Amino acid sequence: MTLRIDLATALPDDLDAVGVFVFENLVAAEPGRVIERESLERLGFSGKAGEVSLVRSDHGALVAYVGLGSTDDPHEHRLRQAAADFARAVASCNRVALDLRPLSVPAVRVAQVAAEGVTGATYSFSSYKSDAKGDLLQHVSLVVNEADAAQAGPGLDAGVVVGEAVALARDLGNTPAGDMTPTKLAETALAVAAREGLEAQVLDEDGIVAERLGGLLAVARGSVEPPRLIRLEYKPEGAGPDVPTVVLVGKGITFDSGGLSLKPAEGMMAMKTDMSGAAAVIAALGACRRLGVSVRVIGITPTTENMPGGRATKPGDVFRARNGKTVEVLNTDAEGRLVLADGLSLAAEEAPDAIIDLATLTGACVVALGRKMAGLMGNDSRLVAAVERAGDEAGEPFWHLPLPRMYRKDIDSEVADMKNIGKPGSAGSLVAGLLLEEFVGDTPWAHLDIAGPSRAEEESHELRKGSTGFGVRTMLELLRSYEAVGAPADGRASRMFA
Repeated sequence: MTLRIDLATALPDDLDAVGVFVFENLVAAEPGRVIERESLERLGFSGKAGEVSLVRSDHGALVAYVGLGSTDDPHEHRLRQAAADFARAVASCNRVALDLRPLSVPAVRVAQVAAEGVTGATYSFSSYKSDAKGDLLQHVSLVVNEADAAQAGPGLDAGVVVGEAVALARDLGNTPAGDMTPTKLAETALAVAAREGLEAQVLDEDGIVAERLGGLLAVARGSVEPPRLIRLEYKPEGAGPDVPTVVLVGKGITFDSGGLSLKPAEGMMAMKTDMSGAAAVIAALGACRRLGVSVRVIGITPTTENMPGGRATKPGDVFRARNGKTVEVLNTDAEGRLVLADGLSLAAEEAPDAIIDLATLTGACVVALGRKMAGLMGNDSRLVAAVERAGDEAGEPFWHLPLPRMYRKDIDSEVADMKNIGKPGSAGSLVAGLLLEEFVGDTPWAHLDIAGPSRAEEESHELRKGSTGFGVRTMLELLRSYEAVGAPADGRASRMFA
C-alpha cells in the first residue's frame, strides 16, 4: 500500500503516534509548550540532532520527541532528517502525525522538506524478497497552522513529487544489473516519458554507429548487451523560443566489470549502481512537469555495460568521439569518461545555457571526500555556485574542486589527442574533469562526481542501504529556481595554479 501524506490544521483524533520537535537543552520548538523535562532527562534525551525518544501518553498514543539540535543552526536539512528520524521511530504504527506548527521556517518549505524526509525514510526495495512484508505505516499527517495551510499545500505536493523522483532513482540503482540492462533502462525512460509528457528518443546500436558515438561504442564492445542512447526533453507549457535550456547528462553504466582492466571481485559487488548518474537524470526529468519547472530541460544518458568479452576494447586502442577528438584508452576501467565524452558532445550541440553531468566517475573522489559528499568541478563560477547553493538547500553537499591547467599535460597521448587516464595515483578526479572539459566547448558546464554518496553502506536519517538517488533533489532544486548564467565571459571559473 502506498504511504499517504496529507495536511491537517489540528491533531487528528485517531493517532497511533505524534511527533514533537525539541531543540537541544530540551527547549520546546513551540513557545509555551510544556515539555516533560525530567522524564526526558531520565530517558537520556537531550534534543541533539538525530535523537528520538518515545513516551506513551495518558491517552495511549506514542509521543515521539525528536531532536532538532542547536537553535543557532536551524538548517532546513536538519528538519528533513528529523522528519525521517520520526518516520523510522514510528514505523510500526499505522497512522501518525508530525506537528510542524512551532517551526519558524516558511510553511511551504517546512511541508516540502518534511515530506521528503518521510518518503525517504519509508522507502524500501523488496522486489526480490520472497517474504517481503508490507509497511505498517500507512498515513502521515503534517500538522500546520490554519493560516499556513494555503502555503503548505504546494510545499507538500512538491515534497511528495521530489520524494517519488528520488525513490525512482533508488529503484533503478538497486535493481540487479542482470535485469536493469541498457535496454531495460531505456524502456523505463520511455515509460517515464509517456507518463510525464516528455519527448523521448532512444538510439539502438545502429543509431549509435550512425551518430558517431565512438566512446559509447568503445565501452560497449565487450558486452553481449547492446548499448542505448537515451534522450528525454521537457518543455514548459507555453514556453517561447527564448526559454533557457539546461542539459543534464548522466553516466549510464548498468554494470562495470572494469572491462579488460578487470576489477577485483570485491570491487564489482556494488557496480550495479554505476548508472546512478543516468538514474538521477531520468528521475529528475520525470518530475519537471509536476513541479512546474519553467526552463527547458534535456536529459542525455549514454548507457551500456562494461564487460571483458572477446571484442572488448583493449588497452592502447583509440576511438573518435562525437566531436571528432580522439582518445587513447589505456585503462578500460576508466570508462565513464568515454561515454560522457559523447554525451557531453551531444549536449554542447544543443547550444544550451548550461550543461550539468552526473557520474559515479572516480574512486579518487571517494578517497578524497568519503561517501557523504560529492565532488563538483566546472568551467563557470556562477554555475558552480548555483549547484552548490542548490545542493545546500537539498541537503546534498558538494565540495568545489579545481580544474588546474598544470595537470592537462598528464592526459597528452603519443598517438591520439588525449588518453583516458593521467599519472597513476595522482589527481585522478581532477584529470578526469579536465578530460570531460574537452567535450563541452564554451558552454557553461558543471561536473558532479557522485561516486561516494550515490550508494549508502549504512542507514541514516532518510537514507537506506543501497542506492541513494543522490543528485535528484539538487537538480530539481536548481531547475525550479534556475537563473541563466549567460555567456562565460568573466564568469569563467578561476584557474588557480594555471
